[in-house]
Amino acid sequence: MDYTGLFDWLKKEDLKSWSDVLSKSLPLNLNVSRWGDLPFWQSSLDELPTIKGTKYDVDSTVSINCNKNITTSEIEKIKSCLMNLHPWRKGPFSLFNIQIDSEWRSNLKWHRLSKHISSLKDKTVLDVGCGNGYYLHHMFKSGAKRVLGIDPSVKFVYQFYAIKKYIEGNIPIDIIPLKDDDLPNDTDIFETVFSMGVLSHRKSPIKHLKNLKKMIKPGGQLVLETLVINDVGSKALEPNGRYAKMRNVWKIPTPNLLNEWLHDSGFINQKTIDISHTTVNEQRTTDWMKFESLADFLDPNDHTKTIEGYPAPTRIIVTANSNRHL
Repeated sequence: MDYTGLFDWLKKEDLKSWSDVLSKSLPLNLNVSRWGDLPFWQSSLDELPTIKGTKYDVDSTVSINCNKNITTSEIEKIKSCLMNLHPWRKGPFSLFNIQIDSEWRSNLKWHRLSKHISSLKDKTVLDVGCGNGYYLHHMFKSGAKRVLGIDPSVKFVYQFYAIKKYIEGNIPIDIIPLKDDDLPNDTDIFETVFSMGVLSHRKSPIKHLKNLKKMIKPGGQLVLETLVINDVGSKALEPNGRYAKMRNVWKIPTPNLLNEWLHDSGFINQKTIDISHTTVNEQRTTDWMKFESLADFLDPNDHTKTIEGYPAPTRIIVTANSNRHL
């Protein structure tokens, strides 16, 4: 993993607090004492064959191809190294016609939101909880001048750099293995911040939203996607134990309550882009994610409920602006 471009950008933007935090945090988080499988992931990244003359394209699938012939042994080696980084949660990706059919068909979510957000052209963008960076590629191809993703799972970071290895040129996209709580939040440096699939996993949703607010330039945009209970009023479901077999779901608000949280956190101009039930067409088990998925989390006799009896996952996408006066 080469963070030279990121540190050069931080220096150029005079973001010393960020440089200091990353210089200390990266060695701690990319450490075998914390991630026992890290040497295996690193060897999988190192053993990827070098392929020159690649073409990088972003549509529904993030694709990398090559005009020259690639040997069967190279293809098999690439597929083996990528499979070593299983499970692939976000995608799809295609490398030299190796189709990474991820658990989530993430292109569907991007399609729902991309036409309704502010232009990313020449923007500095942050994606909190970015996973393996699938959406970062879309943000970059939408014209962003610098895209940074953060995610605490180091395996997802390795997936990202396995893909990036085959993108020629030093494109301004990086992922660092941190949470939003780990970042300096005294510098509002991003014009657009995405937080998708994170809020319900935070014990204090207001704290998470306020962290995001501090990192957005005044007037900049938040793109928030999270679980909601599609009901009226201002209330939240607080699961007793698990929700859809997930241990760490703390609060699922109604849309009204979510808007109140955003207002209380310093956001204005809230706009609901989409409310959708998550389907087994969008989230499912595949060869690249062989563990349980949505079908296993729902009541087998009633897909409107989770296996615990709660309302099945419904997700909202909301945009809001950072209040210039707060």
